[in-house]
Amino acid sequence: MMLDVEIGFVKLISIRYNGIMNAMLLQEYIERISRLLDSEARLVGAEHNLQPIQLNALHFLRRSNRYSNTPQAVTEFFCLTKGTVSQTLTVLQSKGFIRKSSDKKDGRVVHLSVTRAGEKLLEKAMPSPTMQRVWGELHEGKQNSSVEGLKQLLLAMQRVNGMKAFGVCGTCRYNRKTGAKKFFCELTQENLDEEESELLCREHQPQNTL
Repeated sequence: MMLDVEIGFVKLISIRYNGIMNAMLLQEYIERISRLLDSEARLVGAEHNLQPIQLNALHFLRRSNRYSNTPQAVTEFFCLTKGTVSQTLTVLQSKGFIRKSSDKKDGRVVHLSVTRAGEKLLEKAMPSPTMQRVWGELHEGKQNSSVEGLKQLLLAMQRVNGMKAFGVCGTCRYNRKTGAKKFFCELTQENLDEEESELLCREHQPQNTL
């Protein structure tokens, strides 16, 4: 009996140890991939004297809908200070990669849109050439499982830290299809087109949220 208890205890310790080691390895892998991507982003941005975070902010704005293409949303998405975001956006605007416009309903709200020059830059930078090459070498099943696994990990970490998910509008519990390529946001009570439904939203709530 005592031997069975000891064996069970050893197995429990082993499982917990393996779990910690796997979590550590995953973090290391993500950090190393991030550094590699930043290195490539620096090479692409060097021509315009842009830092990786500035390219990432530009990419985020290209993928954002009307509720997310604001300085506040950029601040929340990247977990940066308002001062850092302000400097980042000022650089992008001064180089002609984004333009600012006031909200039609609330003039205090500023929207940020990517210009054609910004689009051309992103075509070279996102996804990185290396990412495209190595991703294409993976089997479709491995691609899908990798994306789903990382998405679930991200959602769990955002939930624990009380952060917004910034999910795709069309997957939100507030998004309701009203016709061919027509949608309606039950949160803001506004109509949405198909393009907006495919973009990121700071108000996103998963379908299973009560």
